[in-house]
Amino acid sequence: MNKSGLKPLGRAVLVTPYEPERKQSVIHIPETINERTKMVETRAIVVDIGPSAWYDEPTPRASVGDKVMVSKFAGVVVKGTADGMMYRLVNDMDLFCRIEVDSHE
Repeated sequence: MNKSGLKPLGRAVLVTPYEPERKQSVIHIPETINERTKMVETRAIVVDIGPSAWYDEPTPRASVGDKVMVSKFAGVVVKGTADGMMYRLVNDMDLFCRIEVDSHE
C-alpha cells in the first residue's frame, strides 16, 4: 500500500530502498551515513507503479511489494509528502530483476 503521498506517472516506478538484515558487528554506522547509503543501494521494494510501465513488454517486470534490483544511480530521490520517508522514482526499464531469495536475510 502506497502511503507516501506520491503517485508515479507514465513509466515511473516508486521504490523504497531496503538493506538486507545483517548480523551484528562491532562497527557502528551512524544513521545519517546509513540513510545516504540506502539511496545508492541497488536493492529496493516496489511501492507503486505508473500506468504506462512496461506497456511494450508482454508481462510486467515487477508488482507492488516485489523486491527488485535497480540501476545503481537511476531515478530521483524524493521525500514522501504524506509520510516523510525517502523514496526513489525510477524508470520502468531500470528494474533488472526480482529478488526471489536474499542470501543476507
